[in-house]
Amino acid sequence: MKSRLPKEYQNSNASMNQMVKKAQKMQDEIERVQAELEEKEFTKQVGGGAMELVMTGDKKLKSVTLKPEVVDKDDIEMLQDLIISGVNEILQDIEDYSTSEMEKVTGGVTIPGLL
Repeated sequence: MKSRLPKEYQNSNASMNQMVKKAQKMQDEIERVQAELEEKEFTKQVGGGAMELVMTGDKKLKSVTLKPEVVDKDDIEMLQDLIISGVNEILQDIEDYSTSEMEKVTGGVTIPGLL
């Protein structure tokens, strides 16, 4: 004797398969975006162009370029502040970009631990 599901549950298997396929597609897209992000380079100029930073999307600092006039042995504190400010700004740029790209993939749904 075969058991039968009520009509409202008979197509749930197809619905579940569709959900699983959509989830897999989203996961593939997330992995693609993450890989692209790791390769992308971000550039930030601070201090009116006195310093330029280049960092990858996976937050590895690639270069720091300083204009000679920003290096003053009598004002090391200003240079330190410039570096801190620049690093914080470029990290925020990367965070904003990665959030924006992930929202495109997830439709704005926040997935904890994704980035």
